[in-house]
Amino acid sequence: MDNNDILKSLRYTFDFNDTTMIEIFGLGGMSVTRAEVSDWLKKDTDPEFKNINDESLARYLNGLIVHRRGEKGEVPAPEQQLNNNIVFRKLKIALNLRDEDILKILGKVGREISKHELSAFFRKPDQRQYRPCGDQILRNFLQGLQLTFRGD
Repeated sequence: MDNNDILKSLRYTFDFNDTTMIEIFGLGGMSVTRAEVSDWLKKDTDPEFKNINDESLARYLNGLIVHRRGEKGEVPAPEQQLNNNIVFRKLKIALNLRDEDILKILGKVGREISKHELSAFFRKPDQRQYRPCGDQILRNFLQGLQLTFRGD
């Protein structure tokens, strides 16, 4: 899934303003300007649109964890490359979700998966049961979060 779409979805879901977005990046160890945040949130047809790279999104997600759960030691180093599984795991941690909670969130958008399928997304890539998280699962999860935190 596109990093900018993830960022836009999270901003909308939690109704963050520019100041809060900048603060969350700061909690993740990255100093950003209002203009940078604005360019990342623009439509991709806008001439001033800029792509947010994996490391910057990882810093944002790490900052979101600190923002939602409080500071617990050092902020982890950001990943240089993100995939849907890492994004999904970071959101699970930030929102303090259990497997049952995630299944309910996915159920709100009509996506039914088993607990075993879900746990495969959170395993280490070298484990035999690991399964890559597809764009559609992550998109459904983000839509379910919007329904959960913003309502219908």
